[in-house]
Amino acid sequence: MMTLWKNYRYLLLRRITQIGLMFLYFGANVWGWNILVGNLSSSKIFGLIPMSDPYATLQMFFAGAVLSADLLLGVAIATLFYLVVGGRAFCSWVCPINLITDTAGYVRRKVGIDRSQGFRQPASRQLRYWVLAMSLVISTLMGVAAFEFISPVSMVYRGIAFGLGFGWAAMLVIFLFDLFVLKDGWCGHVCPLGGFYSLLGSFSLLRVLYNQEKCTLCMKCKTVCPEHQVLHMIGKESLSVTSGECTNCARCIEVCEDDALGFSIRKLVKR
Repeated sequence: MMTLWKNYRYLLLRRITQIGLMFLYFGANVWGWNILVGNLSSSKIFGLIPMSDPYATLQMFFAGAVLSADLLLGVAIATLFYLVVGGRAFCSWVCPINLITDTAGYVRRKVGIDRSQGFRQPASRQLRYWVLAMSLVISTLMGVAAFEFISPVSMVYRGIAFGLGFGWAAMLVIFLFDLFVLKDGWCGHVCPLGGFYSLLGSFSLLRVLYNQEKCTLCMKCKTVCPEHQVLHMIGKESLSVTSGECTNCARCIEVCEDDALGFSIRKLVKR
């Protein structure tokens, strides 16, 4: 039991967080709960504390919307939170799409799709930043929050909260895309929300720290990491993961039997 907890503790906590948040949103819509009201773009905690997605707000700004004080306060709170814990912690700890893409990645590894096809990734991870830039340009030209209008994240939220068919269709499309078309396709290559939080995560305090002296180069960490490029230091030198593309999902920490990886606080001053 202790071994299972050690190997899956963060995964379990992530799932509890993701499902718990969606349940609270569902409860607000169905039973009138006041714990967490709204959606992943804009919410209120206990009817008092605003939480606003900075990327959604940025799209609204580019679209020419007048931003309320409540909305800006929510952005400030969310931004400060993710500057501490890591921007892409949203992707692995909050976003419901992560359950789908993680499942697709797990099936992909178990079936051996990459090995059986002599796999070579056909797309660059920089694509998400181009999609991010384009979403802001389109928001400006069309006067609407472009990505929010077609976001699978919003569709899945509505599907879970209200039972709308498009949400379940979005889940299926993303699962099949990640499984058969592109490894870590949606979150790792396409999603502009992940791209935005990667930029924010570049400044975050919470980091994964690698200790080379303990490492036996089993490479399990790179196998499970959805952004394996951030672990470039493995086998080379003891360093913290400094890339904002790290999701702080902690799967690398869980699978490392050498205890060579763990969370640490970023050193702001270099000596």
